[in-house]
Amino acid sequence: MTALGQLYLIPTTLGDNNPLDVLPITVKHLIENTDYFIVENTKSARRFIKKICPEKSQPSLILFELNKRTETSELPDFLTPCLNGKNIGLLSDAGCPGVADPGADIVKIAHQKNIKVNPLVGPSSILMAMMSSGMNGQSFAFNGYLPIDKSERKNEIKRLERLSFEQNQSQLFIETPYRNNKMLEDLANYLDANTNICIACDITLPTEYIKTQTASYWKKNMVDLHKRPTIFIIHKN
Repeated sequence: MTALGQLYLIPTTLGDNNPLDVLPITVKHLIENTDYFIVENTKSARRFIKKICPEKSQPSLILFELNKRTETSELPDFLTPCLNGKNIGLLSDAGCPGVADPGADIVKIAHQKNIKVNPLVGPSSILMAMMSSGMNGQSFAFNGYLPIDKSERKNEIKRLERLSFEQNQSQLFIETPYRNNKMLEDLANYLDANTNICIACDITLPTEYIKTQTASYWKKNMVDLHKRPTIFIIHKN
C-alpha cells in the first residue's frame, strides 16, 4: 500500500521583496522538491516559485487553483496526489495559508483524509501587526472586512470598540487597499477620542509603517495608506 503524501502549508512574502529576507531556507528546499501546488493564482504562484527557486523547471509544476471561483466539489480532487504518495504545497497569495485565506478548506479535507498537515514558518501580517501594536496579545480577534455601507460600518466600528472595552480584547480588521484612507478617517471620527488605533502597513517591506495612537491623534495626523496592505487594530481601555 502506497504511503500517503503530506500537505505542506507554505508561507509567501507580504510584498515584492526577496523571499529569503523573510522566509527560512526550509521553504526553498521544500519547493525545490515539490511539483504539486494548490494556489490562489497560478500567475503569482509561478512568479513566487521562480523567485525563490529560479533553477526549478516551470513546466514540471502542476498547479490547482483555489479561489472564490473554485467549486467546493472540486476541492477533494486537489488532494489526489497525496493519496498517491506525492507531497503537495499549499500557497497563499501573501502570508500564511489557511489564515484569512481560502486554503483553510483544503486543510480541513486533508485532516478528514488522514493526510499529515505540516505548517511552515513565515510572515503573518495579522500576528506581526498584533506583536508590534502594544495592545492585548492575550486576547484578540480578527474580523476580516467591515461593512461597506456607511451606517452599517459605523455601527460595526462602535460594536467592536464596545467589545474591546467589555472583554479587554483587541479587534483587528482589514480593508480593500484603495479604501484604506477612508477607513482611517472613519475610525478617527467614530471612535472615542482616547480609543487606541494601530496602523500596521507594508509589513516586512522597506516602506513598513507601524504606529499606535489615539483616535484624537489620528484625526489630526492622517497618513497616506492608499493601495498599501494594512492591518487596523483598535482597543478601548
